[in-house]
Amino acid sequence: MPRRLTIGLTGGIASGKSTAAQRFIELGVPLIDADESARRVVAPGQPGLGQVTHAFGTGMLTATGELDRAALRHLIFSDPQRRRELEMILHPLIEADMDRRAAAAQGPYVVLAIPLLVEGGARARVDRILVVDVPEEVQLERLMQRDGGSLTEARAILAAQSSRGSRLQAADDVLVNSGSVADLRQAVDRLHAHYLQLAAAEAAADGHFTQT
Repeated sequence: MPRRLTIGLTGGIASGKSTAAQRFIELGVPLIDADESARRVVAPGQPGLGQVTHAFGTGMLTATGELDRAALRHLIFSDPQRRRELEMILHPLIEADMDRRAAAAQGPYVVLAIPLLVEGGARARVDRILVVDVPEEVQLERLMQRDGGSLTEARAILAAQSSRGSRLQAADDVLVNSGSVADLRQAVDRLHAHYLQLAAAEAAADGHFTQT
C-alpha cells in the first residue's frame, strides 16, 4: 500500500490549533494528536509509566497510581537536563504510538497534530507542515485570558517554544487565525480540498490508481 499524504499540524500556544484540528475531524480526516499519544503511553499499566517512575521516582505518581503531571511539570520546568531526560523516554514512545494509529486510520490523507513539530525535528515524518499562525500579541492576550496568568508568565511560555519566524520558515501551508472562528474553519475547508487533490496526485504517482 502506498504511503499516504501526511500533514503535520502545528503552531504556537493559543494560536487556534485545536479549532483547526476539530474542523479536520469534522471533515472526516484522520487526525492523530501527539498530546493524546503522550497521555496514552504513560497510562497505568503502560511501560512508559514505569520508565518515568524509574527515572524520576514514585513521587511522580498520584495516590491512585496515575502520573502526577503537575508534579512532573514542576520538576522539569526549571531543570533542562531532567526535561531532556524525560523527552528521551517519552518521545520514541509517543512517535511509535502515533505511527501505529496513523497506519490503522482510513482516508486519503492523515493529519499529525504535533505542538512542538518544529522544535522536535519531526519534519521527516510529514510531507507538509501546516502552521496555524497568529501575531504574538494575540497569543499573549489569549494566554492571559485562558490561564489567568501575568504578562511575564505568558512571555515565558512563548519563549520556551520556537519563534514565530522559525515556524513560518518551516511551513508549507499557513492558516492565518487573525479573524473569527468561522474564518478559520473556512480556511481549513479550502486546505482540505487542496490536500485531497495532492493526495490523489500522490496516489496516482505511486501507481495506486490503474487504468482499465
